[in-house]
Amino acid sequence: MIDKELLDILACPVCKSDVELKDNKIICKKCHKKYPIKNGIPVMIIDEAQ
Repeated sequence: MIDKELLDILACPVCKSDVELKDNKIICKKCHKKYPIKNGIPVMIIDEAQ
């Protein structure tokens, strides 16, 4: 699980908007790209987004 403090400082690398945690993925609130979480670490790499 991702710590709330970490989630508060993360931003989408594409559009720089806020993100939220949903279904064990980090999801951008603006462009809706989904970033995986691997071994408890968010992978905020554009090429990894869905």
